[in-house]
Amino acid sequence: MSATAQAPVRRLTVLYDAECSLCTFLRDWLVRQPQLVELEFVPAGSEETARRFPGLGSTLDEITVVGDGGQVYRAAEAWIVVLWALREYRRLAHRLSTPTGTLLARGAVLAAAKWRGAQWGGRAYQQRDGWRYEPDLGWTYAPPRCGGG
Repeated sequence: MSATAQAPVRRLTVLYDAECSLCTFLRDWLVRQPQLVELEFVPAGSEETARRFPGLGSTLDEITVVGDGGQVYRAAEAWIVVLWALREYRRLAHRLSTPTGTLLARGAVLAAAKWRGAQWGGRAYQQRDGWRYEPDLGWTYAPPRCGGG
């Protein structure tokens, strides 16, 4: 969690892929958990997402969570903040927010992405940090290019 947040977060909006069975399963599981911070679920790529979060860009590539103060969390960071919102998992979220814990959370996100990739009919899954999963090739890494080339 960022130490720069000025007001306490009261609600997190989770943008999820409504066409993905894993994503909807996790949404349903999260809804049943006791929450310290309200979780709201909105299908990514929907008209509601575009209306409420203009300029956010594509949110179907990875889980995206938006705080009520405009904070945007993606991928592993998004999962950590969602766990932080749950009463039973806040301690785990604090452990995952450490450098070592973040690597573990990232591994879980990449494993989920691999499963999703298989469900997408063999389409590639790519993150902004350069990691890409292709069902036929597995994980590959190509560092993102800087703006100057």
